[in-house]
Amino acid sequence: MHFRPPSIDQGVVALIWAAVLGAYVYFGLLAVGASGAMAIIITLVSFAGIWLFVRLRGEDRPRRPRRSQRER
Repeated sequence: MHFRPPSIDQGVVALIWAAVLGAYVYFGLLAVGASGAMAIIITLVSFAGIWLFVRLRGEDRPRRPRRSQRER
């Protein structure tokens, strides 16, 4: 018996990616000396952009098998 990982909705995956990368952006901005308020604003905008990008473009779509010349 082969076990497969559980199916996770693409919105949840996008949320995880956005949270991790948003934290990276936030702490990176604080490390280079940005103010806390500016870091929060940039982090929230980047969080929304990352979530939207991963939600729309992050899903792997199964490829259709190509038909050979003989089957046409």
